[in-house]
Amino acid sequence: MRLSLSLLLLATLATSPALAGPCPTRPSWPTKQWPSKPVDLSAKASEVKALEDFAFTLQLPDAARTGLRTDGLVLVKGGAVIYERYARGYGAESKHLSWSVAKSITSALTGVAVEKKALSLDDSICDQLAEYRGRDVCRVHVGHPLTFASGLKWQETYEDAPYQQSSVIAMLFGVGHRDQLAHILGGGLAAEPGARWNYSTGDAELLSAVVKRALDGRFGPDAFWSQLFEPVGMDVVVEQDPRGTPLGGSHLYATPRDFAKLGWLYLNDGCWDGRRLLPEGWVKATTTPSEAFVASAPDGERTPTGYAWWLNARVPSRGHPKPWPDAPDDAYAAEGHWGQLVIVIPSEDLVIVRTGDDRENELSDDVAGQNTLIALARAVAR
Repeated sequence: MRLSLSLLLLATLATSPALAGPCPTRPSWPTKQWPSKPVDLSAKASEVKALEDFAFTLQLPDAARTGLRTDGLVLVKGGAVIYERYARGYGAESKHLSWSVAKSITSALTGVAVEKKALSLDDSICDQLAEYRGRDVCRVHVGHPLTFASGLKWQETYEDAPYQQSSVIAMLFGVGHRDQLAHILGGGLAAEPGARWNYSTGDAELLSAVVKRALDGRFGPDAFWSQLFEPVGMDVVVEQDPRGTPLGGSHLYATPRDFAKLGWLYLNDGCWDGRRLLPEGWVKATTTPSEAFVASAPDGERTPTGYAWWLNARVPSRGHPKPWPDAPDDAYAAEGHWGQLVIVIPSEDLVIVRTGDDRENELSDDVAGQNTLIALARAVAR
């Protein structure tokens, strides 16, 4: 029998006593700004050069749109910024498009809503989407899109495939852009909810709509800000469609330093400055391969997901090694199109944020390139 998603979260907590109890204590919290502790370049010159040669050296002129087109790179170690560099017209105050890093932020907002008891992972999405009550899509529960297992009909393809085949391009830029929730739910179910893993921007945006209604209903308009972004000091812009659905699968803007706060929240077990924002056990559940992924992800998908984060985890039943061999087993990441990365390594107290505009061999799809970036950043942070 398949356990309910809420029971799975409780089971994770029960088997992870280290996560129970008080929030972690830190000398300071970067709510207003990150403390800076720059790397001693004289002591780390070769390591910094290797990192920068990889991340910032274009293979051709920028206009050719090839190679690694890094816009910003920030390393946070022990709660301080130890390294920071920007390029291609970006600076420390420049907000950057998140692309699918937004999915991991939507996951965090879901955790906030669960912690506040505004919803449960076992709630039907129609508990919040009243206009869809009575339809077959009400069989989808909140936890299903959180694990890319809604069962909704969806095809996730981008520029490298015909546009008419892409559910996400039609939603964001085509026939579905004015009412994106209707576009997501309009195709109906293609599989039993919870039974099939299918990476989907539609799942994440559906989840952001459900969570927004749940939080706004309890805490008033702009609850995303009052309940998450403001407590951790993230200055975030979230795009919405004309009907007010947040584009929580793709279109969120923040600076690399603010994206690093997302990583720091998770590295500290969902706590911030003595206040628990995510439920106990949430980060552990987030960083455990989901049942749907283990059972049904395509064999070519070698990086497992939990609650919309990508994990450096082995899945023995699938015969897959961990995707980043030069990173600790506990590393995990938020990833976005064209090379956006928020990488968390709890065992080393390290957060790596990279923003970019890769158009070929983008780091968000290049597991070997991600492994190289992690290895070079770890060498600088050591």
